[in-house]
Amino acid sequence: MGSTQLPPGTEESLAATTALAAAPSEPTEMVQLLGPDGTLGSDPVFSDYAKRIDPEKLRVFYADMARIRRFDQESTALQRQGELALWVPLTGQEAAQIGSGHASQPQDYIFPTYREHGVALVRNVDLAELLKQFRGVSNGGWDPRENNFHLYTLVLAAQTLHAVGYAMGIQRDQKSAGATDSTDPKAAVIAYFGDGASSEGDVHESMVFAASYNAPVVFFCQNNHWAISVPTEVQTKVPLANRAKGYGFPGIRVDGNDVIAVHAVTEWALEHAREGRGPVLIEAYTYRVGAHTTADDPTKYRESAEEAAWREKDPLDRLEKYLRAEGLADEAFFDQVKADGDELAKYVRSTTHGLEVPDIREAFASVYAEQHPLIAEELAWFEEYSAGFESDQEASN
Repeated sequence: MGSTQLPPGTEESLAATTALAAAPSEPTEMVQLLGPDGTLGSDPVFSDYAKRIDPEKLRVFYADMARIRRFDQESTALQRQGELALWVPLTGQEAAQIGSGHASQPQDYIFPTYREHGVALVRNVDLAELLKQFRGVSNGGWDPRENNFHLYTLVLAAQTLHAVGYAMGIQRDQKSAGATDSTDPKAAVIAYFGDGASSEGDVHESMVFAASYNAPVVFFCQNNHWAISVPTEVQTKVPLANRAKGYGFPGIRVDGNDVIAVHAVTEWALEHAREGRGPVLIEAYTYRVGAHTTADDPTKYRESAEEAAWREKDPLDRLEKYLRAEGLADEAFFDQVKADGDELAKYVRSTTHGLEVPDIREAFASVYAEQHPLIAEELAWFEEYSAGFESDQEASN
């Protein structure tokens, strides 16, 4: 058998690749502006973006983080009391969600997973409607077109493909608008997913398409350290932000418990995408303090000392320290935030109790926009099947 002829330079390229694979990965710097002690630092790029955040905006950040944590606590209680079939807690990830959500603009479109309750709050989604899906009375709960906030996606990573497709659609719309001198503001897309979902093939495929077509999409990975019971170090040997290099677009690791840094980095990334410079991957380095869902028991797979260490980095505590130290918020402000949270919890609880189970016939009516003979046939079979139970009950009486 003859020897295989390799193109000139291939052997050197293979040798370099082998050496790179064998070498330890370079540490990835993490963007942090507000430290756990409440002290504001600086960054050569993102401090300029942080300066755009005025004191009133900082108070909004804190109020939103506190409200969504109170909502999370109430929703967990509702599930424990049998009012919800399941709940997906977010405690610990408030800064990642509130900071990135506020960096978006109304024309931007958001594709969440099933844990982005904080982003939903920022996008003015009625949080009581959000609970419809977890109570099992709706497949969604809200109209995505009203707030440019898509329905929750329970299939891991599926939304990343949807997001890139939507972003490619935005490209084509903007190209058409450019031909007519439209003055509509440019839009971008944010796709949220977790560190566990980053191992799904859909994420890889979506990043390939996003890079190939220079799509205006920001991939926002909330690395909360645990994909249910699997730690991040089992899923990847390099920081998740480094994966962007393989696709040819920027990757940034940011302290996900620092709401100021998260906002600054996301604002930069969205500007990058809107201006036609392509996608960005953000890895928000944070921690899921609670369970993956209310069906999970994290004490089975992680140490309590780990949780305690991360509670010291709490996103609400560090911003509160900064607001108090700088004289940007007084005791009356914090009292009002607590009262607003309790009022939200009261509203959510009363609304959830009032949710009625819809007539299953509505499911048949919403399959197609217009009547369909097959659906009509299936509905007729269902009606006949249901009537059989009523006849049996009457006979037994």
